[in-house]
Amino acid sequence: MAGNHQYNESSFRVLKGLEPVRERPGMYTRTDSPAHIIQEVIDNAADEALAGFAKKIHVTLHLDGSVSVADDGRGVPVGLHPDEGVPVVVLAFTQLHAGGKFDKRSGNSAYAFSGGLHGVGVSVTNALSTRVEVEVRREGKRWRIDFADGGETIGELRAEGDCGRQTGTRVRVWPDPKYFDSPKVPLAELERLLRSKAVLLSGVSVQLDIEHPVDGLHSKTWNYPTGLAGYLEELAGDLIPVAPLFTGEKYALDNDPNFALGEGAAWALTWFEQALPCESYVNLIPTVNGGTHESGLRAGVFEALKSFIDHHALLPRGVKLQQDDACARMSFVLSARLLDPQFQGQVKEKLNSREAVKLVSTQLRDPFEIWLNNHVDAGKAIAELAIKQALARQKSAQKVEKKKSSGVAVLPGKLADCESTDIADNELFLVEGDSAGGSAKMARDKETQAILPLRGKVLNAWEIDPDRLYGNAEIHDIAVALGVDAHGPNDAPDLSGLRYGKVVIMSDADVDGAHIQTLLLTLFFRHFPRLIDGGHIYVAQPPLYRIDVPAHGKKRPARRLYALDEGELTAIRDRLIKEGCRPEHIEVGRFKGLGEMNPEQLRETTMATATRRVLPVQVRPGAIEDTLKTFNLLMGKGEAAGRRAWMEARGDTVDADV
Repeated sequence: MAGNHQYNESSFRVLKGLEPVRERPGMYTRTDSPAHIIQEVIDNAADEALAGFAKKIHVTLHLDGSVSVADDGRGVPVGLHPDEGVPVVVLAFTQLHAGGKFDKRSGNSAYAFSGGLHGVGVSVTNALSTRVEVEVRREGKRWRIDFADGGETIGELRAEGDCGRQTGTRVRVWPDPKYFDSPKVPLAELERLLRSKAVLLSGVSVQLDIEHPVDGLHSKTWNYPTGLAGYLEELAGDLIPVAPLFTGEKYALDNDPNFALGEGAAWALTWFEQALPCESYVNLIPTVNGGTHESGLRAGVFEALKSFIDHHALLPRGVKLQQDDACARMSFVLSARLLDPQFQGQVKEKLNSREAVKLVSTQLRDPFEIWLNNHVDAGKAIAELAIKQALARQKSAQKVEKKKSSGVAVLPGKLADCESTDIADNELFLVEGDSAGGSAKMARDKETQAILPLRGKVLNAWEIDPDRLYGNAEIHDIAVALGVDAHGPNDAPDLSGLRYGKVVIMSDADVDGAHIQTLLLTLFFRHFPRLIDGGHIYVAQPPLYRIDVPAHGKKRPARRLYALDEGELTAIRDRLIKEGCRPEHIEVGRFKGLGEMNPEQLRETTMATATRRVLPVQVRPGAIEDTLKTFNLLMGKGEAAGRRAWMEARGDTVDADV
């Protein structure tokens, strides 16, 4: 073994309290600026307002770089926790998995709807700050406690006087500059966040004060009595919508068989001749990258509009309407409420909860269809815009077809092609094995998804001469299906014949699957680099585990969940146990491969655009030389000695599936 490193009992280090956050801050929050750790404090104040206990949120940017967030809610409890024996306010700021958002199953939760259950929250704020001061007005007294040194030093909880009937919490945070690229909270981002809270919490007043060294205090206040509709009108400015705003909200009732009491959505939407940005939120958390709730809104709108168009016979012959045609010029503000939202990453910028698609589309579809039939002129104007979009799309697809119609090679016989010719929507799945290929053909959306099954492993194309490339049947079929010739990094290939906007590599979640991914990525990087540059290549992420959850509790029907890997399986299991599911009732199955999934499972987990996970393939900016060296080392025939040395030096960093 190289060096004198001993691997024994003393090699194991246990990270306690908030130490894991300080050790790896990027796992818990954004490190470009303290914006997200301040957002955690603001979210707590907003949760109080959402629960109906606060009417004011007041944020102050102080001259010394600290930030204060105050609300007039109930105040964080200051009494001793029955099990832990320490004040609850101390737990909130020093324990990663503690808070008023976990105990939902018994009906004792302080917040039925809150921004996710990652279980980190304001304790991360404390971990990455030099100092945090908390003042609580509760039960007639003004309480105070201070934390310092990233939560290591905990001051004494003390009563500092009476507060009469006032209640609320005030938290002042000094972010530690050593954890962030920039120590300042970006003002534009903070203003956008605070304005969004005012929009979503109709009637709640949100104030921002900025201390200036010369001219005192600058103040801004946001308050939207009309909620989402007023905000969408403000976003539109002088633009005239094609139809009046459609606003509404619908939440599940106590007798709803599919959703928990209170789950649902509020929305404001309309159409413009030019598209405006859309905004969405889950339990008041801004989801800047959208997610499954937005997919649900678009699905509900499309189904209602299509029904209206069919009822009034508005669609010209030969025109096939797609969801993008209906929603391309739509502008919306959506606020969804979910009991246990699942986000992509700790900073909660994209919603992943699969049930949100059905929830939002179900709640919105019928009210929108009724509205269209009650506003026939507005409905026809929206339909006209969608049909115009469909005609333009079909016309552009026909142009591409004409360009590539002469001298095209015959498409491979095993290719199950899609019906659409619009490369903006079309996807080609390169699937490992014929059995998985058969499932994928049944699981796909025939309109836009094509399947090309690959037999066995593709040839390692790293050192193949371009002239001999098509001698391999699998590579030949891939090139013909794509409609693009092989090319080098400095060539300017003709991409006008490209038949698919996305090429998705879909292989088993095991070692062989990873090898097939590597061989295909080698082929594209070496012989089709312009497809990678253009953002056309993706890798599917099928789950490794299936979790069957029995029905439990009044509002918990039986569910089937999926986990990408061991870490996600553990997180889901922990969440289910917190929800009240008994560990021995949770059944976990491991997929041996894609072919083992039935078409419905494959569609939901790996192929449906609303619920799948795919990774775009890109070369890091400025890293082309490093990437070439790595490919050469791993895929070059004469590099066996280099590979062996690399494995000896770096083998411990690889996750091995043995």
